[in-house]
Amino acid sequence: MSTTPISTLRQVLTLPVIVIAMGYFVDIYDLILFGVVRVASLSELGLNAEEITSWGSTILNMQMGGMLLGGILWGILGDKKGRLSVLFASIILYSVANFLNAFVTNVEQYAVLRFIAGIGLAGELGAGVTLVAEILPKHLRGYGVMSIASFGVLGVVAANLVAQHFDWRNAYIFGGLLGFSLLILRLKVRESGMFEHNLSENIKRGDFFSLFKNRILLGKYLKTIAIGIPLWFVVGVLVMFSPEFAKALEISGEVSAGTALMYCYIGLAIGDFSSGYLSQKLKSRKKAFALFLTLSAVTVLWYYTLTGATPDAFYWSCFALGIFCGYWALFITMAAEQFGTNIRATVATTAPNFVRGAVVPITLSFIALKETYGILGAGAIVGVVCFSLGAIALYYTHETFHKDLDYIEA
Repeated sequence: MSTTPISTLRQVLTLPVIVIAMGYFVDIYDLILFGVVRVASLSELGLNAEEITSWGSTILNMQMGGMLLGGILWGILGDKKGRLSVLFASIILYSVANFLNAFVTNVEQYAVLRFIAGIGLAGELGAGVTLVAEILPKHLRGYGVMSIASFGVLGVVAANLVAQHFDWRNAYIFGGLLGFSLLILRLKVRESGMFEHNLSENIKRGDFFSLFKNRILLGKYLKTIAIGIPLWFVVGVLVMFSPEFAKALEISGEVSAGTALMYCYIGLAIGDFSSGYLSQKLKSRKKAFALFLTLSAVTVLWYYTLTGATPDAFYWSCFALGIFCGYWALFITMAAEQFGTNIRATVATTAPNFVRGAVVPITLSFIALKETYGILGAGAIVGVVCFSLGAIALYYTHETFHKDLDYIEA
């Protein structure tokens, strides 16, 4: 019997998918909020323009460094204690950190709290996607992850709107309260049946270091991480530092990082939906991913041709960057589908956060190269490296669309 789009939607939008999508919305709000309020908050704390750029990079790297550590922590716990335990503990941690962020009095406190928030933020998406991938049938799991990612990235729109209408401190308070409110809804979500079924097995679960002891597992893991790196080059460099790029491109007016991020993330929501839907129709994750990665590179080239353009044209280029970098849902789905149940949460949680954490070497390389090659030259060099790594890794990654996930990784 054929299914209609409405019936498919009803099968996909179960309570876990809805609640996890809302959690990812809060996760993205809190993750991107610093980029939105970076200039306003650091200016109020007494920093000059040069310090705002340098400390902004440092605080962003602290947040992303926290996500690296948190990705390992929550991934191991997700496979050992369950997906739900991570969803509860991580949201409590980052909600507390974001609430306290409203009361900082110096940049050192700011950096420490963003590090703690980063640890908490690391657990949300990987555990949620693992849970959804295991509770939905394989012909629907792509739609489920697509729904989570498409709704979740709209958190940046909320972050920008809140920051525009409220003081930056109130924006952090709002993020903390959003997280606490979600805890009530999560009480009604049940654990993955696949996870519970395998609890009785005499197997080692959540062994992060096993990924480095086996050549095949290590190869799969490194390729899983590498294919996501171009996205965070675009967001973490081209869009996050959009005011500096706009100045170098001689854009004919002032460009706001918050507005650029909002345009980019609206595009990401559209791209996540489109790439996920395309992968379902093509019955291939790799083909859809390859198309979007190629179009993403083309859009970066367009971004670089905007010399003398208007701020509106610049914002629309950020929107286009977001659309064709909107393969985050595909990336997370492929990460979860590559590995067995006993190590799946570890991979699905650590891989996205290693990609996010790649912002640290990416931005450090960008800042270092900027002194010699200028902001445009440094961005171009780092971008070529990131896109080359992603394309090579994707070429050697196996297709996972039809893969049965109910198995143990030996």
